[in-house]
Amino acid sequence: MKFVAGVLTLLLSVTAFAGEGEINSGDTAWVLVSAALVLFMLPGLAMFYGGMVRAKNALNTMMFSFIAMAVIGVQWVLIGFSVAFGDSGSSVWGSLQYVLMSGSFASELSGSIPLSVFAMFQGMFAIITCALISGAIVERMKFSAFIVFIVVWATIVYAPIAHWVWGAGGWLLERGALDFAGGTVVHFSSGTAALALAIVLGNRKDFMKSATIPHNVGYTLIGAGILWFGWFGFNAGSALSAGEGAGVAFVNTLVAPGAAGLGWLLMEALKSKPSGIGLASGIVAGLVAITPAAGFVEPWAALIIGFVAGIICFYGCRLKFIFKLDESLDVFGIHGIGGFWGAIATGIFATVGAEGLIKGNAHQVWLQFEGVMAAGVYSFVLSFIIALVIKYTMGIRASAEAETEGLDISLHGEHVIKL
Repeated sequence: MKFVAGVLTLLLSVTAFAGEGEINSGDTAWVLVSAALVLFMLPGLAMFYGGMVRAKNALNTMMFSFIAMAVIGVQWVLIGFSVAFGDSGSSVWGSLQYVLMSGSFASELSGSIPLSVFAMFQGMFAIITCALISGAIVERMKFSAFIVFIVVWATIVYAPIAHWVWGAGGWLLERGALDFAGGTVVHFSSGTAALALAIVLGNRKDFMKSATIPHNVGYTLIGAGILWFGWFGFNAGSALSAGEGAGVAFVNTLVAPGAAGLGWLLMEALKSKPSGIGLASGIVAGLVAITPAAGFVEPWAALIIGFVAGIICFYGCRLKFIFKLDESLDVFGIHGIGGFWGAIATGIFATVGAEGLIKGNAHQVWLQFEGVMAAGVYSFVLSFIIALVIKYTMGIRASAEAETEGLDISLHGEHVIKL
């Protein structure tokens, strides 16, 4: 049994390597489609975030997601992929063998798919992770400062964490930490980075003084639907093959967010009224929580993971009012807390290709805690330092006048809608 689990874990771990063998056209086609699905999540995220801000900042908010597509797409080719997945023999940092994706890159394989396909699939993860961070700083961060932040962050924070968890010889991979599709690498790291940025930026001037009402709840609901659609590629594509692993992840990606949406709405109904924003937020919370566990748990466990995520993220998003910290669109409340719960839940409920607490392996819970905390602390500390450097050099926050006028006109000279 342990041998089988080890083989499955090896197959499911997204470790790039050069190898001999033949390309499997079915696996390649599936990962190509999955990569495109993940990229399609970016317009979904833009709508999800854009609908929740005031109309005068909607374009600026959506631009954060789209600029991540352009900037990190280039950064990934230049150096990001190499730092994350280059085989350096180091447990913390990849090599520079794939800088500019030159040399033997085009002819190498990653398992049964071309290395180029694997690299692009992983690149989509880097892009959306950076875009997720933007939800914490909308309506007040300079656009140019955000660009500089994500370039540096993707290089010295995201790529090393990806190497720890998924890269050849990564120390968390070697320790046995499980992260099927990015609960630690994508969600907890972006959540803690968002928290650090919000602290450095400071609160919006009217935070907790006047209501900041979403200008278009319909945008947010449609965005959540697009995110859910793309997430099937995010999770099921992480199996890197069109087989049983992808099938299990696909099913769980339907079950968990559905349960989370219901959990969130239940909490709202007990306190006031079930809302569109609440349903959308609950769905995303469930998607976040199931991400690290998607290919490791059975659907009944995904149901529990999702329902619990909806409840704890509902309360997690209220922490900002207790601590009076303007983490605008609840990146930490949903991706940080949801990602943490998903990582721990993987250690509890893993039964497919790995054994968690319910199979008698209590140590897996500790390994999950160790991994998610290492990534979270690393991301928070470096994000805080990067933000401080930007603040005291080029400046990080838009002017008070720009904040009052709205960042759409002051920074971009245009609106999503005419006011």
